[in-house]
Amino acid sequence: MRVIVTRPLKSARRTAIKLAALGHEALLLPLTQAEHRTDVGLAALARPHRAIVFTSAEAIRALAGTDLARHAETPVFTVGEASGEAARKAGFRRVTAGSGTGEDLAKRIVETGLDPLLYLAGTPRSPGFEDELQRQGVRCHVAECYAMVPRPWTTKEIALLEPAPDGLLLYSREAARLFFTHPAVRARRQGLAGLRVYCLSRAIADAIPDDFTVERVISPAPSEAELLSLLS
Repeated sequence: MRVIVTRPLKSARRTAIKLAALGHEALLLPLTQAEHRTDVGLAALARPHRAIVFTSAEAIRALAGTDLARHAETPVFTVGEASGEAARKAGFRRVTAGSGTGEDLAKRIVETGLDPLLYLAGTPRSPGFEDELQRQGVRCHVAECYAMVPRPWTTKEIALLEPAPDGLLLYSREAARLFFTHPAVRARRQGLAGLRVYCLSRAIADAIPDDFTVERVISPAPSEAELLSLLS
């Protein structure tokens, strides 16, 4: 299968290796690129907190090259194992990885009684984690230490749409919005009829515009391993 990978370039390259191992051809089409705000993250780390939360490895990359030694023993919670491994490599020693959703991670943290929290986050992001903490009355300072900004498509990348690919991987609602509202995609709407769109969650599938007659395939769990297992 020819499969479009919409993740940022560094992550997309890792996904391409996994797809190749499964016998598929990866077509790299990064929709966004990261703008790091390291100073925001460092300023936030100086505030009082009892635990640190990451829902993306990109927030950890935003701190690359800084001295995190004084925070090594601070409890760290991550949304999944990939971000958990990134936190460990960054020098955090007390890392607890969640099951893949922000809401589940929030409930897990609530059980620990740790308060206040420092959430090193990005924008845009899903509100699930913060909404659940607010419902539970847990104090949380949010520091946006990176932003995922749309990037322009090259002529070569637009050419990946013809002939129509067999599959498309979507990891966020924002990715769904950026892909399906792009003029090059809208101009080829009829040619993309029947495209299999592999979505990390139902919420992502619901973000696909109704005027596209694509096949929505939803991962049984919010992990890339589960998502890629759906390709056949």
